[in-house]
Amino acid sequence: MDKERFETGMARRKATLGAAYVDKTMAAADDFNRPFQEMMTEWCWGFGWGDEVIAPRTRSMMNLTMIAALGRMEEWELHFNGAIANGVSKEELRAVIHVIAIYCGVPAGVACFRIARKIFAERGMD
Repeated sequence: MDKERFETGMARRKATLGAAYVDKTMAAADDFNRPFQEMMTEWCWGFGWGDEVIAPRTRSMMNLTMIAALGRMEEWELHFNGAIANGVSKEELRAVIHVIAIYCGVPAGVACFRIARKIFAERGMD
């Protein structure tokens, strides 16, 4: 493992998903899934999110569209919260969901709006 890239990944992961979530996930890791958590933190967050070429808010919007296209709505919800943490506005999030509905299908858009409204309510952003 590249320790520096892992630490960069851990910092970016916590900034996007929240330290409490990441700490809980890492604490729950066991001998079976710890290698995956470490590799994913180093590779996805350290390598993929660790440079300054694409701003975190842009990466968040890109991720929302890709995750929706894959139909991974539990991950989509996690990354929707991350997009808010990365400064994506409510209006931009609505526009992203419009693109998702156009390119991934209306049912995907409906699911995204459902999750978005839930999260906005939880955060007092309605």
